[in-house]
Amino acid sequence: MLDAITDVPGLRVGHYTDLDAATGCTVVLCESGAVGGVDVRGSAPGTRETDLLRPTALVQQVHGVLLTGGSAFGLDAATGVVRYLEERGVGYDARGVRVPIVPAAVLFDLGIGSARIRPNADAGYRACLAATDGSVAQGSVGAGTGATVGKLLGREGATKGGIGTASLALPGDVVVAAIVAVNALGDVVDPESGRVVAGARGPDGFVGAARAILGGPAGPSRRDVPPGTNTTIGVVATNARLTKDAANKVAQMAHDGLALAVRPSHTMHDGDTLFALATGTSSAPFDVSVVGAAAAEVVARAILRAVAKATSLAGIPAVRDLTAEGRLTG
Repeated sequence: MLDAITDVPGLRVGHYTDLDAATGCTVVLCESGAVGGVDVRGSAPGTRETDLLRPTALVQQVHGVLLTGGSAFGLDAATGVVRYLEERGVGYDARGVRVPIVPAAVLFDLGIGSARIRPNADAGYRACLAATDGSVAQGSVGAGTGATVGKLLGREGATKGGIGTASLALPGDVVVAAIVAVNALGDVVDPESGRVVAGARGPDGFVGAARAILGGPAGPSRRDVPPGTNTTIGVVATNARLTKDAANKVAQMAHDGLALAVRPSHTMHDGDTLFALATGTSSAPFDVSVVGAAAAEVVARAILRAVAKATSLAGIPAVRDLTAEGRLTG
């Protein structure tokens, strides 16, 4: 076990990273097909192919999921993933033509680095070329490259976000895992202690975005944040044999982990979206509620890991650097 989403057999993960432009994308490939689900909870999402994942839709399996920066522009990167899969004969059989099914979600990272350089089809293709079933790079890479958290008080008070992954083995051989790119309006909070580990910063340390948004001590200085400039996006995956209904339920329950680790979450300014993938390679018995509870657990852990592994970029400090410099007191 690598404690990563690649612990689910049949999945590969690849990143494309542009540190100069502070953007990138991440692809989760399931070339043998996986039953997919999705749950969109934020009010400012940017997505592709989400309706196809509904239980009433015709197509039963997907072949990859793209997580990307670049806001709506970044959806172009999915074209590169489709091209990569088509070249390898992977896709839904539409009367002899293989059509790769690649849902995608974007986050807004145009506020740092270069707003004119976004992940495109070539970036998506290159992420596929880099895909591996081994260890997954975390932090300021891929879709997490330009991610930031705690933007409630403005960019100057934000902390670096990133991308993280985690997995959990259930009794038998069922594995549940997640990969999450964290670019939230709110703070990242340790669910066990309630302590803010990354978020909005004031002169004396973290101010507590949840408290600030409710009109606490930091409330009067809160900046108006344009909708859609945040978003936490990710994929939860399992080798259990889920139906589309069950996959959508697992995606729904996975948001519990997001709500535990990001406060506030699912706001009007966030496009929070989680996909679910079920490869079905395990024949072990399982309970959907247990898989969903495990999904929430690994999502929360992946979020914590995303900010812990992040590095400072484009003037946005990472937690590790703030701690090393003694600039955190809250």
